[in-house]
Amino acid sequence: MRKMRTLEEKKLINEAIHNDRLVDITTTGRKTGKKYRKEVRLRHVEGTVYLTNNPGPRDWAANLYTIPNFLYHFKESAEIEVMAVAVPIKEDEQKRKILTILLSKEDALDQLEARVAGSNLFRIDFPDQ
Repeated sequence: MRKMRTLEEKKLINEAIHNDRLVDITTTGRKTGKKYRKEVRLRHVEGTVYLTNNPGPRDWAANLYTIPNFLYHFKESAEIEVMAVAVPIKEDEQKRKILTILLSKEDALDQLEARVAGSNLFRIDFPDQ
């Protein structure tokens, strides 16, 4: 049975989503079942968290396609771990819409079409929230 988050923990998580730049994720290996921890950039649009990468294959993404449940580690403004679920976004127009917003925040719109074609994109849900 999962522990209920306190209002203070929920507040810390919400603040971290809006203020932090780096987080860690722990995925489960799709072949080995081992846990793998990786630092990634925190990206969000209006409070919804997304996970993406530069074009090319990534082990963490392959793991999330197979085993979408993972651990999200906030580590900058708060040190708190949250169970998360990765929801793949594969349709090009939907990817283009979200990546346009994300990349415009990073002054990297010149990467848009390469990212739509060759990057992974996941919406991150936090079921305990």
